[in-house]
Amino acid sequence: MDTSSRPIRLVAIVSGLFVALLISWSSITYTIPSGHAGLVFRTFSDGINPDEAPVGQGFHFKAPWDRIAVYEVRQKEVQQTLDVLSSNLLKIQLDMTVFHEPVRTALGSLEIERGRDYEDAVIIPSMRAVSREVFAKYLPEEINTSKREQIQIEIKDRLREKLSSNFIQLNDVLIRNIRLPKTLEQAIERKLQQEQESLEYEFRLEKESKEAERKRIEAAGIRDFQAIVSEGISDELLRWKGIEATQNLAESPNTKIVVVGGGEDGLPIILGN
Repeated sequence: MDTSSRPIRLVAIVSGLFVALLISWSSITYTIPSGHAGLVFRTFSDGINPDEAPVGQGFHFKAPWDRIAVYEVRQKEVQQTLDVLSSNLLKIQLDMTVFHEPVRTALGSLEIERGRDYEDAVIIPSMRAVSREVFAKYLPEEINTSKREQIQIEIKDRLREKLSSNFIQLNDVLIRNIRLPKTLEQAIERKLQQEQESLEYEFRLEKESKEAERKRIEAAGIRDFQAIVSEGISDELLRWKGIEATQNLAESPNTKIVVVGGGEDGLPIILGN
């Protein structure tokens, strides 16, 4: 064998091994991006094991014949415009947003029983079913006024129960833009306006009633005061107070004329400048 050809053969072998490694590298390694988790499908075993913990983010090795199912485990949202019926069979349209994420510890069961299209297979049908069940219990005038918060809480509780049985965690539900038939909206507005006017009228009546009661109490107080004062006043007291007043005026430095005995009760009359 020609020894000069050995280095060439060695280079060819190393190059072939390198190329083979490059070709097989993608089949024996995989990377899970941030916010995601992976499930290993073992081809020559039992496929996906629901009791096996999902693979976290980062770089990993695998057998070349196995496959990886990657799931986003961050919070996601689904928005839907829904048509529902009220208790009196009037059509109502609304926008609903559901915030959700898969239950990480049940990711294997979610893949086996529902698949990666679980939003279309589970969440959207559940949104439609639950919203129709709940709205069918209420009248239209309750939906956009007094019962709106109660309706949203009820939808959230029922939807959480449905999604949790399908390995999905519900984080929040928002109901927006509830649209009633135009004629019904106008009727509700007129009713609310009449109720507001009635409440305003009742407030005025109550205010006037309280003012009348206040005046009655004030009048009674004045009457009692006058009665008490009149009982303590006599002719002798009035005459004595007149004498005191006359004395004080007489002692003042102002110029005056005193007419003795000029009054009807015998008190002097004092005339100033």
